[in-house]
Amino acid sequence: MREKSSNRASLCTTALLLAALCSASPAIAQEMTTLLVDIHQGSPLSDQARALGDGGFELQNGSRVSFNKWYHANWVDMHVDLLTQITQDTGILWGFGTGEEGEKYRIAPSLKLGFLTQLHPSANSILSLSFTTTFGGKLSEKPCQADYGDLGSFSVNCRLAAGEMAPEETLKYLVNAKPESQHLWLNYRVTF
Repeated sequence: MREKSSNRASLCTTALLLAALCSASPAIAQEMTTLLVDIHQGSPLSDQARALGDGGFELQNGSRVSFNKWYHANWVDMHVDLLTQITQDTGILWGFGTGEEGEKYRIAPSLKLGFLTQLHPSANSILSLSFTTTFGGKLSEKPCQADYGDLGSFSVNCRLAAGEMAPEETLKYLVNAKPESQHLWLNYRVTF
């Protein structure tokens, strides 16, 4: 129920942003400029994926299996945030995340949409409000195929395969995490 209302709010926000862009007059559209706000690699979900690589287990023959190589990626999720200015005090915030993938996990690409507006309550103050919502970017952990000898081969959570839990029970503990999907900022600045 909560996820449906969150999706509905995200769709409403997107519709409002598109309506604002479409309603801009041709003169305003010619004046729009796009600025790079931020570019960075990594995210809390990238950090979470890296943390899954801590540890390991020993096989029946005594050899050690490290989780590190399973949760390592050659490319770390990169995020680019941009601002398209519509008027002097209003703009559309947008951006994307490239995603990343390791042997046993995947972070999906993401799209960010939002808006920024500011008011001038007095000559030396600015009140700004911004809102963004993110679509996609989910972290999903992949299962392993484990051979339990005489018992057979099972799909399992790689990190829990050597424990005492039944193989099918380990699948409940695969990580499926969503990024923070909405941000609201309110900022008041006074200059002296």
